[in-house]
Amino acid sequence: MKINLSNAFKFESRHNGPTEAEIAMMLEKIGASSIEELINQTVPESIQLKKPMDLPKAQLESDFLTSFKKLAQKNKVFKSYIGMGYYDTLVPGVVLRNVLENPGWYTAYTPYQAEIAQGRLEALINFQTVVMELTGMELANASLLDESTAAAEAMTMLFAVKPREKKAANKFYVDEKVFPQTKAVLETRAEPLGIKLVYGSVEELDVTDSELYGVLFQYPNVDGEVRDYTAIVAAANENHVATAFATDLLALTMLTPPGEMGADVVVGSAQRFGVPMGYGGPHAGFFATKEKNKRQIPGRIIGVSLDKAGKKAYRMALQTREQHIKREKATSNICTAQVLLAVMSSFYAVYHGPQGLKNIALRTHGLAKLAAKGISELGLEVESKNFFDTIKVRADKATQGAVLAIAVKAEVNFRYEEGAIFIAFDEAKKLEDAQAVVDIFATALGKEAMNVADSAQSLHVELPESLVRKSDYLSHPVFQNYHSEHEMLRYIKRLEAKDLSLVHSMISLGSCTMKLNATAEMIPVTWPEFGQMHPFAPVDQTQGYVELFDNLTHWLNEITGFAATSLQPNSGAQGEFAGLMVIRQYHIDRGEGHRNIALIPTSAHGTNPASAVMAGMNVVLVKCDEKGNIDLADLKEKAAAHAKDLAALMVTYPSTHGVFEEAIQEICATIHQYGGQVYMDGANMNAQVGLTSPGNIGADVCHLNLHKTFCIPHGGGGPGMGPICVASHLAPFLPGNPLVKTGGDRPVSSISAAPYGSASILPISYAYIAMMGAEGLTNATKMAILNANYIKERLRDHYPILYTGSKGRAAHEMILDCRAFKEVGVEVEDIAKRLMDYGFHAPTVSFPVAGTLMIEPTESETMAELDRFCDALISIREEIQEIQDGTVDKTNNVLKNAPHTASMVLEGEWDLPYTREKAVFPIEYVKHNKFWPTVRRIDSAYGDRNLMCSCIPVAEYAEEEMA
Repeated sequence: MKINLSNAFKFESRHNGPTEAEIAMMLEKIGASSIEELINQTVPESIQLKKPMDLPKAQLESDFLTSFKKLAQKNKVFKSYIGMGYYDTLVPGVVLRNVLENPGWYTAYTPYQAEIAQGRLEALINFQTVVMELTGMELANASLLDESTAAAEAMTMLFAVKPREKKAANKFYVDEKVFPQTKAVLETRAEPLGIKLVYGSVEELDVTDSELYGVLFQYPNVDGEVRDYTAIVAAANENHVATAFATDLLALTMLTPPGEMGADVVVGSAQRFGVPMGYGGPHAGFFATKEKNKRQIPGRIIGVSLDKAGKKAYRMALQTREQHIKREKATSNICTAQVLLAVMSSFYAVYHGPQGLKNIALRTHGLAKLAAKGISELGLEVESKNFFDTIKVRADKATQGAVLAIAVKAEVNFRYEEGAIFIAFDEAKKLEDAQAVVDIFATALGKEAMNVADSAQSLHVELPESLVRKSDYLSHPVFQNYHSEHEMLRYIKRLEAKDLSLVHSMISLGSCTMKLNATAEMIPVTWPEFGQMHPFAPVDQTQGYVELFDNLTHWLNEITGFAATSLQPNSGAQGEFAGLMVIRQYHIDRGEGHRNIALIPTSAHGTNPASAVMAGMNVVLVKCDEKGNIDLADLKEKAAAHAKDLAALMVTYPSTHGVFEEAIQEICATIHQYGGQVYMDGANMNAQVGLTSPGNIGADVCHLNLHKTFCIPHGGGGPGMGPICVASHLAPFLPGNPLVKTGGDRPVSSISAAPYGSASILPISYAYIAMMGAEGLTNATKMAILNANYIKERLRDHYPILYTGSKGRAAHEMILDCRAFKEVGVEVEDIAKRLMDYGFHAPTVSFPVAGTLMIEPTESETMAELDRFCDALISIREEIQEIQDGTVDKTNNVLKNAPHTASMVLEGEWDLPYTREKAVFPIEYVKHNKFWPTVRRIDSAYGDRNLMCSCIPVAEYAEEEMA
């Protein structure tokens, strides 16, 4: 036997599911002689790339991790005292290993199918409870993207809910001590909507101004100061002016919560609750408000409802957003929460409990007090009087220079502004760190430092009484019972076991691309060189990240056919907004700022029109024809009618209907003919990479869902990343940041808080591209199209396929038409719930067409898994046929009663007109690997009528047990 020394497994063969033998069998079923023939029948020849992508040669997994570690080590992780919303934290090992590094948690999808998502829904209820109780508010959502975008959502929500007395008001007052990154995001969001931002001190605020509708305070503020806003808030309320606070959850364990001062909205970041800084993200932003705003609150709210057996169960409440978003009437395009990070933060709170959290806060505060005392002893003025963790030291230019030189040598980062040095303490700092800080200043001044330990035993909280928290928080048993690691581990695992994720079976969600998140891609995320970097660290310390960004943007430019990329948008919807803001600025720069019409096909994602409205555009809908394509005649008519004011077309390609529209180049040319720009939604890029590209098709800008095509996990509903790639004429307008140079030479203001969005998860996409190479990425696209067409062929005799291309092929997804089953009372929801009994998450339900299922298998599934899924759907079709034939009851059958739980099958008498076996083992393979839903079908309407969005009171559990 000959030895082949180059016979190592390519990463591509691990990522792409089908083997050569399976490919041959699938092609035979499809009726194509080769992959090339299938692709030519699917992708219009006119838009196919003429040459392969120019990307580096694919690396083996082991080689990549070795070389990438060298890149990571170019980042110099200094001890950070920069603060300003980002702090070192100690991630509990039990949470790090069993949540962040656990595919059972990070590969789950958004909890739209609540019956198989009870674990993370409980964790999110815990998160909401933490936020509500620490902020003192009545209602909180299940996280937003970051603190700055949460503040922007507060500004726009309060603008939308203005009282009659403030109908014409458009001023939003921003305390000058708000974080600079938040000011930048507020500016981006305010200007297109006609909101006028006014900056000034708290003392200069005039709440009697008739044009003023809202105010934002930072508590503690950027200088670290805390103050009592009660009187100011009361005066504002008297004048119908709403108040919003950006705050810090750890500080609120000690400080009077904003809710007790009368706040209308409270926002912030849960980052320091056990989530690494990660050079800016991802982190769970939070948003809390009064219950009267429950139907206007952006993002997702988790609520408590009842299942079919009357048992308490969790689900997403008030679904007027996400896929049910209000489209062109929306005030927010929020589509991504930060579920994985919110889950981590909630477990951090559960693990430490209220007293543990307060101890961390007191220790952090105490270290800041010691440093302040030590520096004061050196003769410098510590301007901070009432503070939590950050002190402001007055320092002239010479002193700053001396301190900076010594601090850098000691690998310590402070924050420097004209005339001042700021020092922010956190959970990760110890007594010796406080001493080291004082020593740095002493050396700079040529003096001897005091021994801070001498004062450590006599520390007390010395804040004004009005600022000291007196109310209890986190008294629910969940925050009392899991403080030992053994109990915490069991609690995490108990919740994990309630959720179906990619570790169990394929998740075939059309347009959501639930593909493999390979372990080798995930490993670098928790390396300290990436995780422990502050987003505003000096650039000379972040050269590993700089190289990563440079390489990744170059690769994404090549993949999309564009000239430049911004990595800043930290979700797909943020990418949409960023792309439209760049287009808007392009028109303004050319003296055509009047262009404000966005043409959007009726099949578009709901976030598309919402993003257009946020960018100050007016939406004009374009019809689709009976084949699901854009109605070209209608498009041309509306483009011509709005020629003078046409700003952009928003188009998804391949279409949301799963078809490569052959007229796409003509569509783009039509928009350009009338002076508009083409924005391409990148949701379906998994069908383009290596075969065609947005630039090749004729678009001007696209966003990329890195959590779809480029393998960042969905994390149970977030994190996500939505970078935008643009043609050369749009590059000057890519978004900037007030603290780190990013974007073009004429940038729009910030889209997110951090300069590079959720930077710490970019290594995942970097790894994917580096290990796949051009050929591997192209083959992945081909396999995605092959797998989709194989499923189509297997199901076509059982379910009508709604749309196909001119040659009868689907792209990477297809739509099953289930509307005819309504005649016998079967809804598409019944099919979705019944799939749970077969061990599968439902495909996308009723989008883009009501009463349908949109299926996308991705390239990572093997033929065996595809067959298992098809067998399930065919078996369900047979169950529907039994209803159609009249052999089973229309209202009491396996579909209407699905899903079936273990307790339902094992407890009490079985009085249903079918067997237990048919209920829970409907097909042979299920017997060997059964996933049990833990609750029966949930009553969503009951949950909306009886909104409860915090931990279920223990008394209610007791009542259930007695019933």
